[in-house]
Amino acid sequence: MTDNITSVGAGSRPDAGVSALRGRAGTGAPAETRGRTTIADGVVTKIAGMAAREVPGIHTLGAGMARAFGAVRERVPGSGGGVTRGVKVEVGERQAAVDLDVVVEYGVSIVDIAGDVRTNVINAVERMTGLEVVEVNIAVADVHLPDEEEETAPDEGRVR
Repeated sequence: MTDNITSVGAGSRPDAGVSALRGRAGTGAPAETRGRTTIADGVVTKIAGMAAREVPGIHTLGAGMARAFGAVRERVPGSGGGVTRGVKVEVGERQAAVDLDVVVEYGVSIVDIAGDVRTNVINAVERMTGLEVVEVNIAVADVHLPDEEEETAPDEGRVR
């Protein structure tokens, strides 16, 4: 059996040994059975967060204290975390469930925006990961009014 395995040394093609193995192994077997792909919960969390934020009428994600801590955390360089704030996921081998806390803009139909968010999150997660999204639970934590000051806006340009 070892006759078909070629070691890769200096001066030889780096894929020579792999090509010999690929030529024999798995012929006829479907590609999805030739290895395992694992998707971390954080990956699904980021995808769901980005997809939810893409929907017009969503002001931000996160509820109450999570938004306050998030506003502070976003000012710290390298802290990240803004995309995943307000998003929780449970990921199994083939399925995922998503929970979102959202703040909507005043004047939008909450029923319509919830449907749009749900559709966008399901489409993005299923397309990018291949996981079946079994549910997207949406909790509307607040309504952003047009005259409310932005919590996360930096104090740039203000005179004190």
